[in-house]
Amino acid sequence: MNGQQLRISLAMVSLVLAGPVIGQEADEGQRLIEDFLSGVMTISGRFEQQLIDADDNVVEESAGTLDIARPGRFRWSYAEPYEQELIADGVNIWSYDVDLEQVTVKPQAEALGSTPALLLGGSTEVLEDFNYLGSFADRGTTWVLLKPKDTDSGFNKVELGFTDGDLTRMLFGDNLEQTTLIALVDVTYNEPIDPQRFEFTPPDGVDVVGEPLARSAVDL
Repeated sequence: MNGQQLRISLAMVSLVLAGPVIGQEADEGQRLIEDFLSGVMTISGRFEQQLIDADDNVVEESAGTLDIARPGRFRWSYAEPYEQELIADGVNIWSYDVDLEQVTVKPQAEALGSTPALLLGGSTEVLEDFNYLGSFADRGTTWVLLKPKDTDSGFNKVELGFTDGDLTRMLFGDNLEQTTLIALVDVTYNEPIDPQRFEFTPPDGVDVVGEPLARSAVDL
């Protein structure tokens, strides 16, 4: 999984793991985020992803499936163009590139850092890391506009698209003037997900980069 895909995947899944914004008067966009986050505990479905350059050319397309369970667990599986897996088990994040036969593991808190992933990452104060810029409606979708306060996050804008109250589109603008657009397809909410979906053991014979954090170290 390349660095861009990893950053976007973390941004997406953590967006769906957080709590609502509090402490300010909410407009339509803020209410959509609050209602979605307060009512959703699990998400399963497919995603379609495009990377668009500064000249509006699509330079990369990918697709796969996702499973997310709050708090802090997800599985993001790329099927096209290459088979890759990104798994968060609540303690560590595992990135498995099947073709390269390589696994990279990092403590989950470190991997999420201050990326847009934190938007839906579990804390009710998470939106304090973003400037809320408002919202607008376009062809049945309401877009919520956010800007990361951390200039080192690698992203300069985040847009969330809600259709009939459901999160259906996500857009991330990076510091290289590239845009990643993600569409969520055939999504189901609040259906049970097998906990084993969020477990990962590196296959025999693959290279493992990094050292996983023991669950006991987190529980202390």
